[in-house]
Amino acid sequence: MAEPDVDVADNPAEHRYEARDGDGTVLGFSAYRRSGDVVVITHTEVDDSQEGQGVGSVLVRGALDDIRASGRTVRPQCPFVRAWIDRHEEYADLVSD
Repeated sequence: MAEPDVDVADNPAEHRYEARDGDGTVLGFSAYRRSGDVVVITHTEVDDSQEGQGVGSVLVRGALDDIRASGRTVRPQCPFVRAWIDRHEEYADLVSD
C-alpha cells in the first residue's frame, strides 16, 4: 500500500502532532504531554474516513522522527503507537526507560 500524501507537524498549542492533507484538513492526531525530555504519547486518533489508509502510520512515523530530531525520547502510552514501535524496531531506541 502506498503511503497517503499527508504532512505531519507538531501543534504545541494543542499538545499534539497532526496529520494534514494538502488543504490543511486534520486527518488524524497523536496527543501528548511533555515531561522534561520525554514526550508521553497518550492517544492517537484518525478520522473515520481515513481508517485503513495508512494515515496513522505516517502520523506516528512523522511524530517519532520529530521527537528524535529534537533529542527527546518517547513514552508510548497509546496502544497504537506502542504496537507501531514494536513493528518498527528502528524506533525502539527512542523509547524512554
